[in-house]
Amino acid sequence: MDKKLRKLKDALGNKVIDSIVERKLYSYDATAIPIEHTTPIAVIFPESSQDIEILTSICYEEEIPMVPRGAGSGLTGGATPVVDGSVVVSLERMNNFKVDVDNTTAEVEAGVITSEFQDYVESLGLFYPPDPSSFKYSTIGGNIAENAGGPRCLKYGVTKEYVLGLETYIQDGKFLKTGNPIIKDVAGYDLTRLIVGSEGTLGIVSKAILKLIPKPPHKSTIMGEFDDMSKIGEAVTKIMTSGILPSALEFMDKNSIIAVQKFYPAGILEEAEGVLLIEVDGTRGSVEYELKHIEEILMNLGARVTKAKNKVHEQQLWSSRKNIGPALANIKSGKINEDIVFPRIYLSDALLKINEIAKKYDLVIVNFGHIGDGNLHVNILYDKMSQEELHRAEKAVDEVFELALSYQGSITGEHGVGLTKRRFLEWQFKDIGIRLLKAIKQSFDPKNLYNPGKIL
Repeated sequence: MDKKLRKLKDALGNKVIDSIVERKLYSYDATAIPIEHTTPIAVIFPESSQDIEILTSICYEEEIPMVPRGAGSGLTGGATPVVDGSVVVSLERMNNFKVDVDNTTAEVEAGVITSEFQDYVESLGLFYPPDPSSFKYSTIGGNIAENAGGPRCLKYGVTKEYVLGLETYIQDGKFLKTGNPIIKDVAGYDLTRLIVGSEGTLGIVSKAILKLIPKPPHKSTIMGEFDDMSKIGEAVTKIMTSGILPSALEFMDKNSIIAVQKFYPAGILEEAEGVLLIEVDGTRGSVEYELKHIEEILMNLGARVTKAKNKVHEQQLWSSRKNIGPALANIKSGKINEDIVFPRIYLSDALLKINEIAKKYDLVIVNFGHIGDGNLHVNILYDKMSQEELHRAEKAVDEVFELALSYQGSITGEHGVGLTKRRFLEWQFKDIGIRLLKAIKQSFDPKNLYNPGKIL
């Protein structure tokens, strides 16, 4: 192992760090539950595509497993090494980008912070919509690896909708370029979309060509507080069939409201059974019309309606939604956060059955998320000091996934599979699907050195 490490250091110099501090720090990501992991032999910080070509070539020759990493904000163990003798490849130093305003595209290195890129393109009157909750610190490369989503996915789609092309290093450092800065391209199999969401298991992405769109000139937010959970599903259906497509349509259940009001008060009534938080964007005239129509729908279903008074109030309302995650730490020390997906028409039934699972296992389950596209964040809370309670929580997780699949849903909408959902992927894909996934993995990475142990 020392000889292999020396070869990497000779080629890449001080970009290879093997201090115990760095190695320990980069052996974890943001996954909340205990997961298997090992300490890497080194952390490599490439600064160019050439560095990636060199390190992938050496690692493939010396059979050193590579774990690509963005900001470590993933929630399913995707950036956590699990094979002894691995190196973590942190792309944080590859943080350059350039925008082609006339062509409304951008070339972006993998380590660019999502929010910094968004802020810059918006200053040019353009828009990059994907907005995962971690956008303040997550990277474009990490977003591509996980095919990240966010509240705006309802109207604008997930990360893959904005990736026109990729530069990726596969196998023994071979350079694979897919796509171009063009909107229409149907040449051959869609390798770009195959790599998006592959969680670093097929190769290491160094650069992406991203599609940009015009920035909406105006947006506004409206909130509906409900005393009857069944009316929430009805409201979502009526809004989504009204001819209006909100840019975001988010849900918080009673447990979410109580938790966040104690952590980040935003004026939401704790007596409410559930809340819908809705954003519309477009021209000022279209926004005003759509807000009025949504207000009528909400009020006709018995909701208390609050419209954002100004940008500060709007930010306060959205911050309440985005602060639910940290707020849950005040209820229990442990949390299993799953991001299951249901067809929208089944959401009301599904929420009732999730609450039945909570009662069955005597657990607190907090539900919130992107109800407009059926993507629920089901948070199963437990006491970290109680193995018995963790065991009950894990049994509840099994039933939550079974429930999602029974309604023709999915085990994940945006967090990916990583380590924590490998077993459940087989439930969704069945034997033939898993065989095809393994064949794809084999063709890109015959030695199984790119993020081994993830997804499959």
